Amino acid sequence: MKISNKLLVKYCPAHSTPGTTTSSVKKNILFLSSVLALCGLLSCRNTSGDAATSTQKKYSIYILGRDAKEYIVETNTLDSGIIYPEKTGAELDEKEMDRDLIAKDGFYYRLNRKKASFIKYTATEQTMKEVATAPLENFAIDNYYWLNKDSLLLTGLNTTDFSQVKYAIIKTDDMKVLTIGDLAIPLPFGKYTSISTGFTELKNKQLFVGYTYHQRLSSYDYTTSDTTYLALFNYPQMTKIRIDKDVRSTYPGGTNMVQPYSFNDEKGNYYFMTCPGIALGNRADISTGIFRINAGENALDKNYFFNISGTVINNHAYGIWYLGGKQAIIRTERKDLFKGLSDHYSTAHFEFYLIDLATQKVIKKLELPLDKGTRRACVIVSGEMAYISVNSTKEGNYIWLYNIKTGNLKKGLQLAGDTDFMMRIDQLQK
Repeated sequence: MKISNKLLVKYCPAHSTPGTTTSSVKKNILFLSSVLALCGLLSCRNTSGDAATSTQKKYSIYILGRDAKEYIVETNTLDSGIIYPEKTGAELDEKEMDRDLIAKDGFYYRLNRKKASFIKYTATEQTMKEVATAPLENFAIDNYYWLNKDSLLLTGLNTTDFSQVKYAIIKTDDMKVLTIGDLAIPLPFGKYTSISTGFTELKNKQLFVGYTYHQRLSSYDYTTSDTTYLALFNYPQMTKIRIDKDVRSTYPGGTNMVQPYSFNDEKGNYYFMTCPGIALGNRADISTGIFRINAGENALDKNYFFNISGTVINNHAYGIWYLGGKQAIIRTERKDLFKGLSDHYSTAHFEFYLIDLATQKVIKKLELPLDKGTRRACVIVSGEMAYISVNSTKEGNYIWLYNIKTGNLKKGLQLAGDTDFMMRIDQLQK
């Protein structure tokens, strides 16, 4: 995996340091933002004397503009209409904001590693307003998990050498850091130089953490272990129970602030996708797959492995969205359409497939234009509708509506004007 030194410094899991990226650089590295984390109990600071109130809009769209500006646009519908972000969006300061966000109940949360602060924002018509901050030093977020309405568990790595897995629990209503500490996950060993955590899940007072190790090959290149690791901890004590290993695939999950890789079904079975492709694990020789932890159990189901790369898809995938009824949408690359990592983000080559988790079969490819942008939070599932954002070179930037019950697809909201990429879509109010 060959990337420029500037990209490597911020994004490569084998070597990473704090920093920010200009919009022009972001346009060239859109595909790598989800590995930002790979590559303090003080009182919080509130910027207003009044209690903050969240937006009343239902949806949010993060846009990278053609003029190197970035916007967040909020709207009450994705079903129809047209939006010009330069007219109605909140323009963002790229030194403060990026698309690795957590959006919930009308607020946005993001770690500014340069300031060592976890910041809570709300959007106005013109800009993002800082509501409150919590100190978070020597911490690079890999994943988040909502413990309840206003308690947020963050897992990630130390920023000195990205070898120690850490956690923090933050009370988001007043941005108080409740606890912070290290998880007893073994440091990189032998040839491995760094680690990444791909998912966290809490079940029956036990915390599951999926992770793997990386080997730095050179200043510009890295690779990943062939093993998926699953660590189990008592919660809230955070004492280790055990660590399991599985070599059916590697790089479990990914940074869920950029794209989702896991979910629970109606019965409480937990599924997660692995991402060994060139844009994350850089182990293209290993299949992308889906693992399962059955409801009421605390170990991987040894009899379940959905080999995505071994199906008619015959490619790697990044991102999964559960529709209900054992069906999910996955987003897959087309290796015949891109040359390598350098054009992985900019070439329209991504397809969306409907899969059956019970039978481990591909149901169909959705008849959507080819999409671009390596990893994006690009699907919202609400009731019987899946809203799918597509950055099409030929047809433009649209939200597509997929009716889960009927299978019908149609165009919805158009993002026009200065829109180059829709980088993420979020449901702010449910």
